[in-house]
Amino acid sequence: MNYSLTKKEIRTIYKEKRMALSQDEVNFLSEKIFNQFVLQFNVIENQKVNLFLPIKKFNEINTQIFIDYFFDKKVRVFVPKIQHKKMISVEIFPDSEFEINDWGIKEPISNIDVNDELDYVLTPLLYCDRFGNRVGYGKGFYDSFFAGDLKIHNKIGLGLFNPKEDIADVYGSDIALDGLITPTDYFKF
Repeated sequence: MNYSLTKKEIRTIYKEKRMALSQDEVNFLSEKIFNQFVLQFNVIENQKVNLFLPIKKFNEINTQIFIDYFFDKKVRVFVPKIQHKKMISVEIFPDSEFEINDWGIKEPISNIDVNDELDYVLTPLLYCDRFGNRVGYGKGFYDSFFAGDLKIHNKIGLGLFNPKEDIADVYGSDIALDGLITPTDYFKF
């Protein structure tokens, strides 16, 4: 039986659960999430994938595994960058230079935004329900990014926890994901 919680309640519960994990556990679970991704999706040369660079102090999933894999497969890699209070998607390369933004997030120095489409956007989250509704940190950057003019083929959440509770306060501006990958499962919405 599913029950509903507000985003604020979910944010508190799942932030606490994630922070209780050791860095070794996060790395182990990140590997499992990566393996689930590889099982579900066959990325090919020159496809474009946007994925987040993790905030280590928040125990976010280690996406370096994905980045190394994509570079090896000659997949084009893009990462988010906040510019003028808006999220853009900037291509990175093995020799790209980075800086730390005001939120402590690593971003590329480049400001060149992707301007056509992305095959995948691998999205960070604290929690995702069984309908693809996600809870992040509450800033709304990803919802605005998803609502923009950029064509996105697959919006896939990377999460440490399987859906249990439904999100009670989903708004019209919230944009659901197409799928969720956890250490043990892939959920298609």
